[in-house]
Amino acid sequence: FQATVTAGIVSALGRTLRSPNGRLIESVVQTDAPLNPGNSGGALADGKGRIIGINTAIIGGAQGLCFAIGADTAVDVASRLMADGKVRRSRLGLGGQTTLLDARLAARLRREGGAVMVSEVQDGGPAAFAGLQPGDVILAFAGDPVLSVDDLHRRLTAEIAGRSVPLQVMRGAHILNVDLRPELDA
Repeated sequence: FQATVTAGIVSALGRTLRSPNGRLIESVVQTDAPLNPGNSGGALADGKGRIIGINTAIIGGAQGLCFAIGADTAVDVASRLMADGKVRRSRLGLGGQTTLLDARLAARLRREGGAVMVSEVQDGGPAAFAGLQPGDVILAFAGDPVLSVDDLHRRLTAEIAGRSVPLQVMRGAHILNVDLRPELDA
């Protein structure tokens, strides 16, 4: 049916989802708005009609678990496709999700907002070689604050592949400075 609208609640931001081919889709929006096979590519809008994502995936067998790529990521990808005909990125070899920093911690670090918590480190990847571990929290990439997975993902351009990039990472109560060399994604 054309021009069909459904309603739902956004239940999580910054999720990481593994696609059927094994690639990570990072910083997706989780919603319970009904999404059926074939509906991918439709807009996910908020109550004011602003586009907040592009519907992408469902979890088969689970009711009410639908996912959308964040609007910022979709705009970035569309711009690159229009300019270059393809999107090439660097990769860190990790899975992560956006996490909010505790207000006291954020004040101590003199920053606001979120960061990226490492949930998975792929064997043999750049993050593993740099010594990152699950549970680490990435605070800054090349000196710039990292507020979300989308924020980190946008920095992973093809141009930085093979270059040493400093990361500021929180591990437990300690702040570490780690050098990492992103590699070109295949």
